[in-house]
Amino acid sequence: MLDNIEGFILDLDGTVYRGDQAIDGARETIAALKANGKRVVYLSNRGNISRATCYKKLTDMGMDVSIDEIILTSTVTAQYLKSAHPEDSAWVLGDKGLREELSSVGVALAEKPEESDWLVITLHENLTYIELNHAFRAVRHGARIIATNADKSFPSDDGECIDVAGMIGAIVATTGKEAELVMGKPSAYMANAALQQLGLAAEQCLIIGDSMASDIQLGKQAGMRTALVLSGSSSLDDVAQASDQPDWIWESLYELKANLE
Repeated sequence: MLDNIEGFILDLDGTVYRGDQAIDGARETIAALKANGKRVVYLSNRGNISRATCYKKLTDMGMDVSIDEIILTSTVTAQYLKSAHPEDSAWVLGDKGLREELSSVGVALAEKPEESDWLVITLHENLTYIELNHAFRAVRHGARIIATNADKSFPSDDGECIDVAGMIGAIVATTGKEAELVMGKPSAYMANAALQQLGLAAEQCLIIGDSMASDIQLGKQAGMRTALVLSGSSSLDDVAQASDQPDWIWESLYELKANLE
């Protein structure tokens, strides 16, 4: 049933791994995809880490991956700002991985929040009041808001955790300014980045993920086929309530391997 699919777009959190643990069968399935000559890209709404950090995490898990196959919202956000606003500077509300991605493509980081053109918001797992207040001041002094994604939660080893929507909400509620751009799935920015990396048309690709709102919706909007895995955030109840249905529902990524043999 997958004969006409040449490109596989894989979500990470809840699909390939949960926290610091690979999901059972993910490594073997990815190896089988590549053994069958399929093209693979990892497409994640993670914006608080760099591609280098993600690459190390995946390789430490034994995954067959190259750094060019990894597309994070931090990567896409950095590329957007450098391309569309090359002279602008940014202030970051988030973990250091986002700063690393911004710097890697030459986006200037403001020395003071009041001097920034953009506030870039992503997940911040060690957030302090001072950092939140700096972000507040950036926007109060005119910085426009761009967010890596707007997910409400993500799956970790010990359960669901608050995601970037919580960081956005704090700034929006206190400044009255909305985020002008949200780069993450299901946006066309992420879909286009994945298709460009794969070098394939949307109809030749399958996106596999654990989120109805981001992964499945991205696939539907872009004209890809879609598969939901139940190893992360979404349940069958979520599927029943959704207007757009995935083409396939699997317990985990490992079910794909049987269709490759």
